Amino acid sequence: MEISTALVLNAIVAGLLLGGFYAAVSVGISISFGMLDVVNIAHPAFIILGSYVAYTVHERFGIDPIAVSLVASPLYFLLGMAIYRIYYLCFERRGQESLRGLAFFFGILFITEVTLLLIFGVDYRLVETSYSSTTLRLGVVDFPLRLVVPFAVSMAMVVGLQLFLARTFFGRAVLAVAQDQLALRLMAIDPVRIKEYAFALSIATAGVAGAFLIVIQPVQPAIGREYIGLVFAVCVLGGLGSIWGTLLGALILGLAESFTSTFFGPSWAPAVSFGTLLLALAFKPSGLLGR
Repeated sequence: MEISTALVLNAIVAGLLLGGFYAAVSVGISISFGMLDVVNIAHPAFIILGSYVAYTVHERFGIDPIAVSLVASPLYFLLGMAIYRIYYLCFERRGQESLRGLAFFFGILFITEVTLLLIFGVDYRLVETSYSSTTLRLGVVDFPLRLVVPFAVSMAMVVGLQLFLARTFFGRAVLAVAQDQLALRLMAIDPVRIKEYAFALSIATAGVAGAFLIVIQPVQPAIGREYIGLVFAVCVLGGLGSIWGTLLGALILGLAESFTSTFFGPSWAPAVSFGTLLLALAFKPSGLLGR
């Protein structure tokens, strides 16, 4: 069967745009799980929460959902601080963060999902923006703006986060907190406060990514479960604690899903994505850019 060049090029573009979105939804896990060793299984719930906040404000005031998420990001940050403080006081301080802490985040996942179900029901919701139905064409390649705009903002967020963590004292403290908390205490730095702020940052990125999601596809409360495996797969594939690795892993999975959906059907896409993850772990267990 002859494969047209246009089909391949469009699959590449779609995969890269999808990968940019995957980077946005996964970068928070790269911080909480990769850097802080906090297995936040509820991360997708905060993504869906961000989707519904953006949807509600857009429906009432007509404000672009991505702009809503950026304005609301300090609120997501405060929410993350509160959740980590509860997690620390109830589990981490007592050395029970492994199994009981995991159950705590499962509880948050289901509480958030049930609350959204009670408020919004099971119907799918989608935000139609001024650019949702616009597609730019360059030769034979299509660039749907409903994917291009979230991709551009995602890249800005991921790159900005990497520069912030790499070039600031706080960023270096975050990288050190999971390795040597005693050294941080000797420098008069509170490791708990560092982890609290870093975890809050991961929740803020999830809330912002939720606005990208509801622009790209319809959303309903239970859809967050589909992203549990994905975000951890991207994080592990790229390398724990590496923002650049998360971006690279997200782009690879996006391309894998795009080519699989294009040539074999969308039902095979998750299998190929996780097959790529298994191959990477078999040949490089630390991930592509892991330390």
